[in-house]
Amino acid sequence: MFATSPTLLNMKYFLFLCGMLISSLGFSQNFSEKVVSNISCNSLITAPEAEVTAASKMSFKSGYATYYARKFEGRKTTSGARYRGKKMTAAHLTLPFGTIVTVTNLNNGKSVDVTVNDRGPHSKKYMIDLSEGAAKELGFFNKGQSRVEISYLLPEDNT
Repeated sequence: MFATSPTLLNMKYFLFLCGMLISSLGFSQNFSEKVVSNISCNSLITAPEAEVTAASKMSFKSGYATYYARKFEGRKTTSGARYRGKKMTAAHLTLPFGTIVTVTNLNNGKSVDVTVNDRGPHSKKYMIDLSEGAAKELGFFNKGQSRVEISYLLPEDNT
């Protein structure tokens, strides 16, 4: 067989663990959502400014992602910020602006953190629109779309 490098072994181990996590959460073909509450482990969130508390909910969804066309460069988003393709931003129909979302490409295991600053996509097929930079980082820029899993942290409603 082929000689395996430590990097290749680490990647295989990482993909195996991701597969186990997904299968334990009840992975389905359609959009799925699982909520893990009462999280007390800060290692689940990669953004240093995000703090996990007992009153938080970590949500996971899987579906398809696409990215913005270049014609939107410089135009205002729904939040009022200008779209810049090189920034790590995203559009989501329901998540609050400023929410940090971890997007994982299920085809290759690559992940990126993006900030929601726009509304969309306005298609039932896609669950999130990513900036050009985020699509390149995830490795599906030339393909146009990819199967992804998103995870994000929302504060629990106390009402």
